[in-house]
Amino acid sequence: MALANDHLRRVVNEIAGSLSSSECRRLFYLCGSLDTDNSVTSVRDMLKSQLVSGQMDGLLLTELMFDLRRFDILRKVLGTSKDEVERSLRQRHALSRYRVLMADLSEDMTNEDLNNVKFLLSSKLSREKQDKAKNFLDVVVELEKLDEVSSERVDSVEQCLRNIGRIDLAKKVNMYKNSVCRGGAAQQSSLVPHQIKEQQSRRIPFSSPTPSCSYASHQPRQRQPHHTVTGNIPVAVRRMQNCQSSLESYQLHSSPRGVCVIIDCVGNDGDMIEDMFKGLHFTVVLHKWLGVDDTLSALRGIFRQRENHEAGAFVCCIISRGTETDLLATDMHNTGLRLDTIRHLFTAESCPMLAGKPKLFFIQRYSVPNVQAYNRTAHRDEDLETDGCDGLARCEFVPTDADMFWSHCWTDERQLEQGHHRSVYLQVLRDALQNGQKRKTHLVDIHTEVNGMIYEHNKRNPGARYYIDLKHTLRKNLYLQ
Repeated sequence: MALANDHLRRVVNEIAGSLSSSECRRLFYLCGSLDTDNSVTSVRDMLKSQLVSGQMDGLLLTELMFDLRRFDILRKVLGTSKDEVERSLRQRHALSRYRVLMADLSEDMTNEDLNNVKFLLSSKLSREKQDKAKNFLDVVVELEKLDEVSSERVDSVEQCLRNIGRIDLAKKVNMYKNSVCRGGAAQQSSLVPHQIKEQQSRRIPFSSPTPSCSYASHQPRQRQPHHTVTGNIPVAVRRMQNCQSSLESYQLHSSPRGVCVIIDCVGNDGDMIEDMFKGLHFTVVLHKWLGVDDTLSALRGIFRQRENHEAGAFVCCIISRGTETDLLATDMHNTGLRLDTIRHLFTAESCPMLAGKPKLFFIQRYSVPNVQAYNRTAHRDEDLETDGCDGLARCEFVPTDADMFWSHCWTDERQLEQGHHRSVYLQVLRDALQNGQKRKTHLVDIHTEVNGMIYEHNKRNPGARYYIDLKHTLRKNLYLQ
């Protein structure tokens, strides 16, 4: 055994020194590592480490070289041929079919495809992570770290590929998905031992998106099993589970369904948004051409009206010029209203009567240079008033930033110079919400459609691009039917 290991070590050294940086990157991923290092030294150390721990053998090395299409290494270093390896692979695989698929997709995608994918995933991946992603494999690694994608959950990858027009690649993902559904056990048997152990350790129950320490968590929604075994579950536990199941979606049974405040400081789209939310059975309050102070007063005053306290949901739509952190309303050379301040006004801490209820924000910002906003500390979170809640204690049990949906879109202010300008973002949002109402579609999925339509607009109009930042801490599904 020692001689065999010594031989494999020499083989590993020779193989690592023959690989390019892109081949090293693919090899890392195929071996189950989420490390993005692609240096020869790192590959050599990783392979030796797996060799010592018993995770690496001649069969795995052979399939790795076959997958990398390094048939020269197969022949000269491993002493086999392409045909021989093909015959052996008809019997069994050492590599995860899922990882091979993701690596193949990465190689089949162009730089334009990659940029389009990054745009569609801007709500999940930070700007820093997008900049670091040099290929689709890097994007997949980040999605795996967020537990958005795995060998058993590839729907989001398939949908993303369809949205960017790569139907050919989406079909490959669909074929893989169908094969997993037909034979999960066969799929599992094709994994090397350390990959099986890794997947088993990750199989934890899915949970609804619950806010963690940071705002803007984006986590998978709760999935219910097709069959529930109740034989050994106590009656009290079953009752609790049934209760939780019935609360899987936010309950919007009040009439009207909720309250919507619209502040249109540009004057083009407020009426359209008003009609849309009235059609969704919301009480709508529309303000036009407000300055910063009046905007803040309007937002503070919305729940001072007693009839609004029983609303099942709250929606805030603001259309304004602004900077990355502030909205200027109609005060182009005055104090800006911080976006964080707007959000804080309606947290469970500041507005207890909204604790546990969904709070939706749709912001259309027309970007102006930062130098136009002055003294941005004028409106700080710690200066805000806290509305009373008439003894309601829900705020004590709900995290302060829970149940928020924040959709912030921005484009260049110069678009307002066009005659009869209308926001593309607000128009596609209207269309998607109306279509989602007919199909009973969850709000997060509706916003995915908005992302796709904005992407198509940007592709047709590269000089008038829109950018969207979606953050949410929704704990349940939200349907606006």
